[in-house]
Amino acid sequence: MSEESIDTNTVELATELTIAWLSNPNTRASGEDVPAFLKKMHEAVSGLSSQAETTTAPEAASDYVPAVSVRKSLASKDFIISMIDGKPYKTLRRHLAGQGLTPAEYRQRYGLKPDYPMVAENYSEARRAMAKKIGLGRKPGMKRKTSEGNGQPAARGRRKAAAADE
Repeated sequence: MSEESIDTNTVELATELTIAWLSNPNTRASGEDVPAFLKKMHEAVSGLSSQAETTTAPEAASDYVPAVSVRKSLASKDFIISMIDGKPYKTLRRHLAGQGLTPAEYRQRYGLKPDYPMVAENYSEARRAMAKKIGLGRKPGMKRKTSEGNGQPAARGRRKAAAADE
């Protein structure tokens, strides 16, 4: 963007902010306060825009340095150590979302393989065991475990009472 268009945008934004401030019914301002407020708003907006330009340029040019090595991040089966802050997590998904990253972006940022885990091994096994216990992943036609070993599925609900009457 050219310098003139940036300056025009800051003036327009400062003007809109001043109008919004004046349209608030709780604002009590005299005629002399308005130009001073407009000047303050313009200084604030132009300061923010120049600050945003300086912060985005170095971040894009810099390479991200991991807090720990890949080997150390996967050293324990109980947790995964984040390469962003070096803290242990059972699952990285929520941590990455808080940092504004997806798992794919995280892997790309630190040069990790596509199969790099996002969940600790023991946590994953515990979740898997719980899911199997409650019957997730079973196809609709599959039989349940038998109750008495007689080859028939365990009775449930009203069938149980009817089976006991026979």
